[in-house]
Amino acid sequence: MFLPASAMKRTIQGSPERDLRRFKHTQDHNHLLKCQTVSLCLSVGYFDFILHQRSLVCKQQQGSEKKFLQEMATDAPENPDSVCAPTTAREKWKKKIDFAFSIAGGFVGLGNVWRFPYLCYKNGGGAFLIPYILFVAIGSLPVFLLEVTLGQYTNLGSALAFRIVPIMKGLGFAVNIINYHLNVYYAVILAWSLRYFFASMSSELPWATCGNSWNTNKCIVYGSSSHSNSSALLKSSNHSLRVPFLPNETVSSVREYWDHGVLGKSAGIHEIGNVQWELLLCLLLTWIVLYFCIWKGIGWTSKVVYFTATFPLLMLLVLLVRGLTLDGALDGIVFYLKPDLERLKDVQVWLDAATQVFYSYALCKGMLITMGSYNSYHYNSYRDCIVLSILNSGVSFISGFAIFSVLGFMAKEQNVDITKVAESGPGLAFIAYPKALTLLPMPQFWGCLFFFMLFLLGLDSEFVGQETLMTAFVDLKPEWFKAKWRRESCLALLCVSQFLFGIIMVTNGGVYVLNIYDNYAAAGWSMLFISFCECAAIAWIFGVHRYWKIVCDMIGFTPRLPWFKWCWSILTPLSTAILLVTCLVYYKPLTYNKDYVYPDWAVVLCWLLALSSILAIPGYAVYRFYVAQGTLKEKWAEVTKSEYEDSSSSKIGKNAELDFEMAPLYEDVVKTNVDGINADDKLTENNLF
Repeated sequence: MFLPASAMKRTIQGSPERDLRRFKHTQDHNHLLKCQTVSLCLSVGYFDFILHQRSLVCKQQQGSEKKFLQEMATDAPENPDSVCAPTTAREKWKKKIDFAFSIAGGFVGLGNVWRFPYLCYKNGGGAFLIPYILFVAIGSLPVFLLEVTLGQYTNLGSALAFRIVPIMKGLGFAVNIINYHLNVYYAVILAWSLRYFFASMSSELPWATCGNSWNTNKCIVYGSSSHSNSSALLKSSNHSLRVPFLPNETVSSVREYWDHGVLGKSAGIHEIGNVQWELLLCLLLTWIVLYFCIWKGIGWTSKVVYFTATFPLLMLLVLLVRGLTLDGALDGIVFYLKPDLERLKDVQVWLDAATQVFYSYALCKGMLITMGSYNSYHYNSYRDCIVLSILNSGVSFISGFAIFSVLGFMAKEQNVDITKVAESGPGLAFIAYPKALTLLPMPQFWGCLFFFMLFLLGLDSEFVGQETLMTAFVDLKPEWFKAKWRRESCLALLCVSQFLFGIIMVTNGGVYVLNIYDNYAAAGWSMLFISFCECAAIAWIFGVHRYWKIVCDMIGFTPRLPWFKWCWSILTPLSTAILLVTCLVYYKPLTYNKDYVYPDWAVVLCWLLALSSILAIPGYAVYRFYVAQGTLKEKWAEVTKSEYEDSSSSKIGKNAELDFEMAPLYEDVVKTNVDGINADDKLTENNLF
């Protein structure tokens, strides 16, 4: 016979001796002997919790109801002054699948269907894939697992998780600065998608015709009868050979709509010009939708992401099938897959491949650390990281097939080389995808669906980004945010500030500003430097063997091939350091669409944006070392000693989960056995105190 759960809960507030007397009257004698091994803890207030956790084990072994465990876990006492004590209750995923869906929605986004194709096109197609695949193996996968497990272990967001190595706390500032920059310009791309979404509702797709207010006398609709005649003349005059694209030739209606109808693009960044009001309203709508999707926290976000993470993939498959059936699609696929080995001599190809890997996997932005912190301690994130990585790169490759099949068609229609058929900048996807839509039956219907898909694809990435920033603030001042509406108010201020920064990107020269952000503020140098510092902090300072044991404890097994352990300690920091130094030696100024070179003052702005996150790491390290006490050796010992010392085996509070996933307080003393509590598990005064 057992006490009711409600009665057992009340005993937590009472004396430990009374608890033991109740057990003597309610448990059978043999079972009681096993539970008496914790009687020495009764005089210590904190170890009262161990008694009740042991009671839970006893009760679980005799088939108690799960409701009992839920009630007891949620009423666990707290002792925030002790590192080994249970931490403040943290919101968790409602279901384990929520983590996978949120991560999939967070990093399978515009980086796959927008950024990957245009970088691949810019860097010679197949030549780009070689360094991309290499950096997936030695860069993205190891850092992906490192960040997720770091959040899972510390149970904290990106702002505080790096207390594991105090001198590297600056990483928490750096990743959130990058995240802030990313959210600013990412929302502008979503505004582009909304602009095309509303334009698709017209009786005729505006990019499928000439004669509009934004068109020039060079405009032509490729695929029309007028184009067929002009194309035949070009072929006959050039003996069916493709000719390079010259300024005095015709321009696709799709490209003119993008340059003049949507962007109103100026001659350069020195001509910022006026605000494009249609884009400004779309940007405002984007931030309003984003705010109300995440204002209630991670529990609400996890519901929204079920739809936003799956629907876009279905639409992408539709465009892929249509693209592969187009005339000339094979030429585009060959360009996409056949590498030009000469391009591998260009350092920029390697830098773009590395940054694209880190960008599309949402690394070095604090997102994965935050999402991992909502996992229970014993969660197999190792499995999820590998599966999600395959999904991420798979979506990128499928997007490449969809884009390059359309580019091959456009090149054949225009009778030009595929390298000249479209701009190689951020607008490539907004030229190739709309052209593919005009070739589908009911193009307005498919246009609305596709650009709604593109909007959702970026929106769930923004969910994760904004949730990461909010978690950073909440972790810093958790008590302050418990007041009503404070979280919602802070989120509103955050969204408003990012909206205001994004206004400059919806002007005539805004696309040039966005290109700066895309290459310097939230990519490139800063991400490579942060990934190097993360690996160095964990592998070289905290200790790679020590951290690998923690990871194995969390996932529940030891991988036969410790590939990630090797990467953290050697391969990843070495490759990122070599690439950083090489790119600095062979540095080239930023360009837009290969022909526009940024002025010197704009290049200075590029480096200021990059350094805004980079300098936070050495800056805080110098400060932390300066305020430390003692000799140089003592200072170093202080700033490198983890604030989670010995907490790998102290997960009682973090793991009082519904599934009873709980690590023992002292691994060498308390060992919870599924079959019962062995005689070797007895606690004594010597090994406790």
